[in-house]
Amino acid sequence: MKILITGGAGFIGSSLCLKLKEKYPSYSILAFDNLKRRGSELNLVDFREHGIEFIHGDIRNDEDLTSVGAFDVLIEASAEPSVLTGLDTDPTYIINNNLFGSINCFNACLKYKAKLIFLSTSRVYPIDKIEHANFIEEETRFAFANQQKEVGISQLGISESLNLFGARSFYGATKLASELFIQEYSAFYNLESAITRFGVIAGPRQMGKTDQGVATFWMAKHYWKQPLKYIGYGGMGKQVRDMLHIDDLIELVDMQIHHIEKFNGKIFNAGGGLQSSVSLLEMTRICSRITGNNLIIDSEMQNRAADLRVYITDNTKIANEIGWKPTKSLESIFTDIFKWIETNEAKLKPLLK
Repeated sequence: MKILITGGAGFIGSSLCLKLKEKYPSYSILAFDNLKRRGSELNLVDFREHGIEFIHGDIRNDEDLTSVGAFDVLIEASAEPSVLTGLDTDPTYIINNNLFGSINCFNACLKYKAKLIFLSTSRVYPIDKIEHANFIEEETRFAFANQQKEVGISQLGISESLNLFGARSFYGATKLASELFIQEYSAFYNLESAITRFGVIAGPRQMGKTDQGVATFWMAKHYWKQPLKYIGYGGMGKQVRDMLHIDDLIELVDMQIHHIEKFNGKIFNAGGGLQSSVSLLEMTRICSRITGNNLIIDSEMQNRAADLRVYITDNTKIANEIGWKPTKSLESIFTDIFKWIETNEAKLKPLLK
């Protein structure tokens, strides 16, 4: 099998490349990337050592994709992942990359009769509906209340049933638009596809920043004793996200590669779920315990644009219909990130500090 992974030198893409090649050494794994994100070039060394072909290209350029030649599966992991992109600047870049670039990927799949695995996002769900959900404030976190007025929100989190009308960020809008186009391609061109709305993905190899990759960002700041700040919602650090270990994502994508018929024509949420949810305040305590470093965290009262008080993935649908559920604990996510930073401290320090 020949598998093309767009965004192949990114966090998710590179992890998929290496794990799939390790599990299926006879497969041809192609990492396709424009190396725009800082730190992605470090993965080229691992690719060479593990027999993964690297192709320097941009999904916005159709000729770059068609020059790859035939392939069996395309995993679309090339999105600009920042929710803040386009909110205070011209959104042209994120629209071109996440929508028009993705459509080029869909067309390449048609050309070579290949399967498509599309990594979508929980950010397709409207901000206002989640922000106006009933919530409770606990000692260290916010949580969804038991009684809710919107279908698709519960104590377990956000399900696929939540109404999609409303604003969600340019990032979320481009991913939702891509989902809609995939449905058209499937209906009229018989494109086989798997669409998954992932929550926060975390683990080793992620070059965390303030607006994307919060687990790595928080751990790195503790590791090098750098300043941190709780932003918004009273500056208390009670905002909550659930986190999915990259290895659990890879297990699901592996299943989609080999059994896409189970996913074709359907859309699933996939995340760490309630059991792997964590607030910033709780994250601080975890990172302090693992690193042995205690930081004084500053506060900023003003909310950031497009932020959410709570987001937790309700995995009920995918668990019932597919039988997939995450297996890696929250503790293992932060421990694995710490070990990765510790092992690669010299080369990561300029990038993460």
